[in-house]
Amino acid sequence: MAESTCSTRTDLILASASPRRRELLTQIGVKFAVAPVDLDETPLANETAHDYVARLALAKAQACYAALEHKQPVLGADTTVHFQGQILGKPDSEEDTVTTLMQLSRQTHQVLTAVALVDGEQSHTCVVTTEVEFEPLTPEMCRAYWLTGEPYDKAGSYAIQGLGAVFVRQIRGSYSAVVGLPLAETAVLLRKADIQIWQQTA
Repeated sequence: MAESTCSTRTDLILASASPRRRELLTQIGVKFAVAPVDLDETPLANETAHDYVARLALAKAQACYAALEHKQPVLGADTTVHFQGQILGKPDSEEDTVTTLMQLSRQTHQVLTAVALVDGEQSHTCVVTTEVEFEPLTPEMCRAYWLTGEPYDKAGSYAIQGLGAVFVRQIRGSYSAVVGLPLAETAVLLRKADIQIWQQTA
């Protein structure tokens, strides 16, 4: 975590290095600073996908809040892909990407994003689940996608807001949650800490 960033006075601290989450918070006009935290993201034994993302989102927010010089509300978030009882994390290799994407081909999977707000002794967490249906894929398509560099740091090996959008036949639920931050639910959490939206607009 960048200590200088944590010392910045602003409405909110975002405990994430994700450029997608920064873009989404900016989209709704929130004033915030960024202070990512580095945590072990290994799922616990027998941990459900719901509990996994909720735990990590809250842990990120709590870790950042504890390091703040000037205490301010902190927002943490985590996203994972769930398919047939498996938590599909970020790929380690081309083969991992191809295997993951071919599992999802022609199938419907769930994307779970948790958001946690920590403000003093108060904390609030919500989890949003969105169903995503994929088009038929081929191993050649998956390998070509790996070579673009996009899947490398993406849960489930794809980015719906990027080149991976061509894989998606339809979604049922929150698009912004699949990108990394469910905006309607995040706005509700921010109101609990009296943080205003629409403060920085074009």
